[in-house]
Amino acid sequence: QVQLVESGGGLVQAGGSLRLSCAASGRTSSTYNMGWFRQAPGKEREFVAAIKWNGVTTYYAEFVKGRFTISRDNAKNTAYLQMNSLKPEDTAVYYCAASPTYRSVLNVSPSVYDYWGQGTQVTVSS
Repeated sequence: QVQLVESGGGLVQAGGSLRLSCAASGRTSSTYNMGWFRQAPGKEREFVAAIKWNGVTTYYAEFVKGRFTISRDNAKNTAYLQMNSLKPEDTAVYYCAASPTYRSVLNVSPSVYDYWGQGTQVTVSS
């Protein structure tokens, strides 16, 4: 069992930056791949980025490539999402999630992730 808690969301102007954190507790997070998803009002939850348990492999949704960076610090049981050049369309609730290591980080379906945080709101004003 893994518990995930996101933090770092907030209100930022377009072009600004935020860094989201996802703190894991329970079973050590290094045994899981980690992913970030987001959900805007009236829309389905969508994949943003994922990172393999050892930090070697990352994968991004096309719409965040070059702007967002996913990373992790297994010693701190924490995953991060650095978001730069934010746009109003990035406004959403952002969720982190944990997936067993045998599942590919290239699979963008929420169904491959077993554990989810409660989400943190990111609002980008124009």
